[in-house]
Amino acid sequence: MSQHSNSHAGANSGSHCSRIAVIASHAFTQLVRMKVFYFLAVFAVITIGSNFFDLPQHAGPETAGLSVLNSIKSWSLGTMTLFSVVFAIVATALLLPKDVEDRTLYTILAKPVPRVDYLAGKLLGVLLLVFVSLALMDVLMSAVLQIRTSMILSGQMEMARERGWSAAEIASLRGDIVGQGPNAALQAAVLVVFLRASIMASLALFISTFSSSTLFTSIISFLIYFIGHFQADARGVLLDAGTAGPGWVTRLISLGVALVLPDFALFNEFDAAIQGLGVPLILLAKLTGVGLFYAVFYVIASWFIFAEKEF
Repeated sequence: MSQHSNSHAGANSGSHCSRIAVIASHAFTQLVRMKVFYFLAVFAVITIGSNFFDLPQHAGPETAGLSVLNSIKSWSLGTMTLFSVVFAIVATALLLPKDVEDRTLYTILAKPVPRVDYLAGKLLGVLLLVFVSLALMDVLMSAVLQIRTSMILSGQMEMARERGWSAAEIASLRGDIVGQGPNAALQAAVLVVFLRASIMASLALFISTFSSSTLFTSIISFLIYFIGHFQADARGVLLDAGTAGPGWVTRLISLGVALVLPDFALFNEFDAAIQGLGVPLILLAKLTGVGLFYAVFYVIASWFIFAEKEF
């Protein structure tokens, strides 16, 4: 009896995973066919590709090369962040209304497919496309950075020899330049970009379960994203204001806000990667945990609302 129960549970778990995978694959294909997102992709490629061109520099000859490499990383990561957040929000906001309009949702739920599987599959489809897009942009960024690092290294080495620098000084300069090229810290920063986009996709999914308007879902999601960058400051003001009153009330409100609204200031860890410094593994693990928490939290919240809707 126990073996039969275990095998049944395993088969049920497998069917859940297979349903989610099929829905995710369909959502991925559906989004790829929406050509409006090609404009975002072209914008991102042009922005990163523009780093091949020299921009005016105001640094001295010894640090000009490092400034160029820092600029490439800063612009590239900024573009990835903008692209991934906009894509995650708009793509997710489009999926549910489009399925209702095309009556695809009715067909899926009539199978019957558990609504939590449907929501999880849709979210995974969005995240898969965001991941693939960021991976391609990361490859392009790394290629541009590697080429520019080699060019700058050659020029700086020649400049150092012409000025009669010692072997130790030349070795130090070489190490500084190579350290600004593609490295593990830069890949960690790209992962942070993906985690931020994952939270925004799951948030947009939650909002879309009680909103039939793509525009409304997008606007509210962008508004929460903006507010999330100042959540820590607002929480600090709230706690300071409550020092003279009932502290437990303000602390409870602060905890509630922190649980519902992500603190996106935690994800602004680009400076270390841009400067060629390492991103601590403990920090990366913390951000990964935060990203997973909010993704699961919003999916569960979406399920509670979506389960009560009549289609």
